[in-house]
Amino acid sequence: MVKIGDVELGEFPLLLAPMEDVSDPPFRALCKEQGCDMMYTEFISVEGLIRDAAKSVQKMDIYPGERPVGIQIFGSNIESMRRAAEIVEEAKPEVLDINYGCPVKKVTCKMAGAGILQDIPRMVELTKAIVESTSLPVTVKTRLGWNQETIKIYEVAERLQDVGIKALSIHGRTRKQMYKGEADWTEIARIKNNPRIHIPIFGNGDIDSPQKALEYRNKYGVDGIMIGRASIGNPWIFKQIKHYFATGEILPPPGVSEKVAICKRHLLKGIEWKGEKLGVLEMRRHYSQYFRGLPNLKPIRMELVTSHDPKHLVNLLDEIEEKYGSYVFA
Repeated sequence: MVKIGDVELGEFPLLLAPMEDVSDPPFRALCKEQGCDMMYTEFISVEGLIRDAAKSVQKMDIYPGERPVGIQIFGSNIESMRRAAEIVEEAKPEVLDINYGCPVKKVTCKMAGAGILQDIPRMVELTKAIVESTSLPVTVKTRLGWNQETIKIYEVAERLQDVGIKALSIHGRTRKQMYKGEADWTEIARIKNNPRIHIPIFGNGDIDSPQKALEYRNKYGVDGIMIGRASIGNPWIFKQIKHYFATGEILPPPGVSEKVAICKRHLLKGIEWKGEKLGVLEMRRHYSQYFRGLPNLKPIRMELVTSHDPKHLVNLLDEIEEKYGSYVFA
């Protein structure tokens, strides 16, 4: 049984990675229904939280039925991180997660996210302060290093465990790589095999099929897998992986009618949660993935990603069902 503190996650948990403008409550609810074992919120700015910024506070919303949930924060100022940890605790998630992995420049230039990989002592100091300021289990998501020449994740894992984190998720790329190239899980496996490490180690990066999930589970020996981009427009990947683990069989993808129903619910719940404008805009990245493989879909897809009218969007989804209802995905 894999546990984060007292939070039980099963024998080999599948985790939803925190993704900006993606892993919101409506999407997390879909992933939970499809077998995901642990959710993480979008990453939340500690400066926004302590200033009571509406968008930052809203990101802490947790829907009934989606637990266990980890609220993920990012920042670089120790006092701000402490105060944010207290605010997060009031929201009552199961876990507080620290983002040391975001590679985007506007975050790293402030020595937050993956930026802190340039200063490991600071990273450890910051983590220790957060662990000491909350009763929640604290976890960390990070990358292998700032660049190929400064990979110190083996040392980082030991030092973060020593100051009290309860689990570590590692994306198998450096900050310099962003999301390019192939994720390297060899360092993740080396950490898992370190006899000093007793906390769960979760691997992240490039898991996009049940076959690959099983291969990486067996090859690298991690305690669980965190899935990010492969879940976008594809929340059933968690169910497919679990089915493959249990039976060795590939579960057929949902039919068009089921995909339309899930996509429609995703859209409407997103609008309900974040308002019409954002709900419509942030749904656009999902359509191509939901309906990947449908022939000659481009005209409808272009309307889906340009229309601002929810009623028109629902009508377009109904049109997809009517036009492709008998289509069988490969």
